[in-house]
Amino acid sequence: MNHSRSSTPTKEATVSKSLPPSPSRRGFALADLIFANAARFFAFFVFILLAAIMLSLVYGSWDSLKAFGVSFLFSTEWNPVQNQYGAVVPIIGTLVTAGIALVIAVPASFGIAMFLTELAPTWIKRPLGIAVEMLAAIPSIIYGMWGLFVFVPLFQKYIQVHLISFFAPIPVLNQLFAGPPMGIGLFTAGLILSIMIIPYIASVMRDVFSVVPPMFKESAYGLGATTWEVMWRVVLPYTKGGVIGGIMLGLGRALGETMAVTFVIGNAFRSPNSIFAPSNSIASAIANEFNEASGLQLAALIELGLILFLITTVVLSLSRWMLYRMNKGQGTKT
Repeated sequence: MNHSRSSTPTKEATVSKSLPPSPSRRGFALADLIFANAARFFAFFVFILLAAIMLSLVYGSWDSLKAFGVSFLFSTEWNPVQNQYGAVVPIIGTLVTAGIALVIAVPASFGIAMFLTELAPTWIKRPLGIAVEMLAAIPSIIYGMWGLFVFVPLFQKYIQVHLISFFAPIPVLNQLFAGPPMGIGLFTAGLILSIMIIPYIASVMRDVFSVVPPMFKESAYGLGATTWEVMWRVVLPYTKGGVIGGIMLGLGRALGETMAVTFVIGNAFRSPNSIFAPSNSIASAIANEFNEASGLQLAALIELGLILFLITTVVLSLSRWMLYRMNKGQGTKT
């Protein structure tokens, strides 16, 4: 008796099913549909934007691509008078300065993030974190002016001379740290770039280190691990994805930086024979010559931009591949 009574639909349920949806429900459904389509559009718009940038660079550099072909990538010549252009010097300058910046910035950023998350007293964490983030807010032209008018004279007079004399008796290194002490050059540009990218890498490292479960670190400390062992064996493996992402963010900034590098790299289109030699980068070459360029020279500069776009794409792809291999290796071990 009770079963038959409960299985019979009530009058209220029948009436509610027969009524049309309320206006508020229809409004929510419409808003949800609009939101879903807008999110889908913006997601695919990223691919459209990348394709448009790629096509515009290819179109703008087409004259240079036809005139020089693959030889553009292997020529050190850059002579606007004779319309002879090559990309070797700017490519070397871009990669060397970015490499120097990473070599300096990554350990420094790791130390800053480690201090802020593990060692710093509570009263200094917030002011120091704000100070690090404020470095990222300084315009790049300020870094360039400071590098040219303040750092370069001091480096030339008090540091570069001693570095050259110190490495002079050492084979290989005496070639790497050779040349007249001019202050400007690849090393100076890389050092200025490292100061510029430290806030980005350090901020990302600090944030990802903070999300490590306290139980993991407390367990390691309980087993007698030192702070370095906890950071190296517990925190870094847990946060390697975020750490690599922060390093790639800093590398992308270093590869594309223009004004700061233009001030201190020397802007010389010749192959460097040491890291103290003046040279050029892709971004600084474009910034120096784009306003006055026309014809084949303009196409060559746009092709340099295309090469820089491809370099950053390759670097990002390699970072994703490294992260994939690390995750795959960890999964195999477990």
